Amino acid sequence: MADMSVHPYWELTFGKDGSVDTDERDALLRDVTQEATEQNLTDLVIFAHGWNNTRATATALYTRFFAPFPTLLAGLTAPGDRPRVGYVGVIWPSLRFADEAPPFLAGLFTAADGPGLPPGTREALALAFPGREAVIGRLTELAERQPEDRARLEEFTGLVRTLVSPRPREGGRDGSADDAWARDTASEPTVPAMFTDSAVEVCGRFADALEATGSAPAPGLFGGALGRVWRGALELLRQGTYWEMKRRAGVVGRQGLGPAAGELAGRGPRVHLVGHSFGARLVSFAVGGLPDGVRVRSLTLLQGAFSHYAFSPRLPFAPRRGGVLEGTADRIDGPLVCCHSSHDSALGTLYPLASRLAGDADSLLGLDLTRWGALGYQGMRDMPGCPAITLAEALGDGMPADGCVNVDASEVVRSGGPPAGAHSDICHEELARVVLRAGLGMR
Repeated sequence: MADMSVHPYWELTFGKDGSVDTDERDALLRDVTQEATEQNLTDLVIFAHGWNNTRATATALYTRFFAPFPTLLAGLTAPGDRPRVGYVGVIWPSLRFADEAPPFLAGLFTAADGPGLPPGTREALALAFPGREAVIGRLTELAERQPEDRARLEEFTGLVRTLVSPRPREGGRDGSADDAWARDTASEPTVPAMFTDSAVEVCGRFADALEATGSAPAPGLFGGALGRVWRGALELLRQGTYWEMKRRAGVVGRQGLGPAAGELAGRGPRVHLVGHSFGARLVSFAVGGLPDGVRVRSLTLLQGAFSHYAFSPRLPFAPRRGGVLEGTADRIDGPLVCCHSSHDSALGTLYPLASRLAGDADSLLGLDLTRWGALGYQGMRDMPGCPAITLAEALGDGMPADGCVNVDASEVVRSGGPPAGAHSDICHEELARVVLRAGLGMR
């Protein structure tokens, strides 16, 4: 791509079931083999986006994030010792609501200024859920009208439920439980409790969370006794679709990217996996999907939108079991790096609530951030030998050569408005340096 900030660069596209675009894959394997043989390609950085609607916005993210890499590589190594790095951008069908534009796309999208879905959301839902146009149309109509009728509110929540297609449980290699959007038993609920509990109560809880993030509308803006609850219902739609995206990320990672990354590693270069938001979950599951005997060099998670217990060898609330990604670090030659930020409202407030409302029959009894938190907000939990360091320490002598490490990136990942906060504020030279420090040992 002529306007891409790095070279060589490729993109690899996956379907929601993990199927890969075979033409792209075959061309990538052919090119990497040639680059490794003729141009001494030593390393391959593979980045998976999170919230996203189109290839264009994904490519824009990769262009911005990768931009510092050539200068950093040139300045940190002698020419004779300089690695030759290639880059791959993963394209997979996720979903970003129109009021969650990341900082590098600020101004291109606007939030709704009254009842209804934010502009562009209906189109985004149609892309994420092909063939469900009639359901999406009715959801849009109800969101616009927001009738003072509990039956219509119940209809809205029921329609959201129909967008979430049942999936088999995603079990770890040892049958351990999935992450925080799962019950304490060894299986994930087929239907989240947020769709089976009282619609008014669940939507009220989401309205509370929106007020906590500063994204709730002005009092009385939508009018009517159910106005506030309808605002929570729109958040239910958001969280319901993210519940599906979270599951999809695991499938694409394990069934799609894992085997593809294994083939690429077999062509010579060291493979480094990087993921943002649900993309962090995708690349983590990709490690579990690697062929037997294949390892990656590093794994860097940026604002990961999944449980902070996912990698734990023992869950504190169920000590006989570990997280779904237990043992993942054993398939990484270098470090497993988790970058997190206290300015991420999406993960600090909305994710824990959605996690609890998705998988706990007692979901309305309260919110336990310790149990239901995301690793992109406070880092990995219950991981023996996992140091917690600052960003400055990570860029100095603090990054371990292997094992896991939590890196507090709050000093740079700090910008963004409600409801997501700084969740997508990841295009910083410091984070590019973290990737290089983890994968290549460069400061």
